[in-house]
Amino acid sequence: MGGQFSTLIDSHDALTSGIKPFIRLGLTINRFKEQILNYFKHHITNAAVEGINNKIKTLKRQVYGFRDMEYFKLRLYHLHRTRYSFAG
Repeated sequence: MGGQFSTLIDSHDALTSGIKPFIRLGLTINRFKEQILNYFKHHITNAAVEGINNKIKTLKRQVYGFRDMEYFKLRLYHLHRTRYSFAG
């Protein structure tokens, strides 16, 4: 399976195209090729961790100025139960 995806992620054409955005894309693909192929091999991402980090940053902005660190900790522990949705 890795060989199939490896041939799909061939940046040679992009690098030799002479078009600056394509060259940049080819360099980026080369830099992250192993990580891209690992996703197809293991089907694991860090999306859940990134989501939790985003929730923590949002909470930090909401409680900015609060002096009670214990309250912040309680809100942090309760964070996994909170569901966010887009307004509008």
